[in-house]
Amino acid sequence: MALRADDLIDRRRLRRKLTFWRVAALVVAAVGLIAFSSWIYGDDFTGTAVDHIAKVKIEGTITEDEDLIKQLDTIRQSSRVKAVILSIDSPGGTTVGGESIYEAVRKLATEKPVVAEVGTLAASAGYMIATAADHIVARKSSIVGSIGVLIQYPDVSGLMDKVGIKLEEVKSSPLKASPSPFKPTNDDERTMVRKLILDSYDWFVGVVAERRNMTKPEALALADGSIFTGRQAVANKLVDAVGGETEAIDWLATKGVDAKLKVVEWKDAESGGFLFSKAMARTIGSALGLPDYGGEIIHELGADRLFLDGLVSVWHP
Repeated sequence: MALRADDLIDRRRLRRKLTFWRVAALVVAAVGLIAFSSWIYGDDFTGTAVDHIAKVKIEGTITEDEDLIKQLDTIRQSSRVKAVILSIDSPGGTTVGGESIYEAVRKLATEKPVVAEVGTLAASAGYMIATAADHIVARKSSIVGSIGVLIQYPDVSGLMDKVGIKLEEVKSSPLKASPSPFKPTNDDERTMVRKLILDSYDWFVGVVAERRNMTKPEALALADGSIFTGRQAVANKLVDAVGGETEAIDWLATKGVDAKLKVVEWKDAESGGFLFSKAMARTIGSALGLPDYGGEIIHELGADRLFLDGLVSVWHP
């Protein structure tokens, strides 16, 4: 006897429900298994429970990154970390962001050997962070340098005139809230901004001179915003050697670090341990065939640079 249309619809609905609960059960089982493994094996699950060389990736636009600074401090306190490789691939970012990470790396370097490995790019605040390491290696075709500071702001006053928009403002003093995108800057405003930039620039140049064993005039000669290849950077003493991770490990060996130690990448993790970490989210997502979370997509597209504000040290904002 042929099934009625209503019976067929009911069966299909039942199958959908069964499929949903089967998938849900698999996800719960996967979460439970990972959580149990993390609880049983602890740091062994991530490979940090044995002596190793920690690798920290610093990529994309530099901003104030409290998670990264906490991670660097955790690495500093870990007795299992015998040395650190900073893998840098960044065009720079905010000056304050670069400064805060620079100071965290310097604090770390007082207790463990730190080497910076430049990938495609270590410019501006990215290079600032690299100078905090005890040794810098870069590929022959890496881009290094762009030492300097800038502020950029739009001037939309012409557009406002065209569309008939006027800005009314009352302020306590002439330089309050200046420069403004709503009107052209005047000489006093440009002078104020230039003083701001030159003070941070002087600090940046001083850092390069101190960390790269240069005189201030030598550092200033390289701090005109120029970028260099890895080979040029070696010739100009901005980088110590040409190479990658192998050469970084070879240098660490000269500091008494066992070259046979495994290099373990320390990844970002949110509070709550591995169970609620970004690493676990990626693991489960990958198992279910899902793409990485949207934050990484935004990062890869470079959209985070759109939100830079204030004083920046970046190759191209």
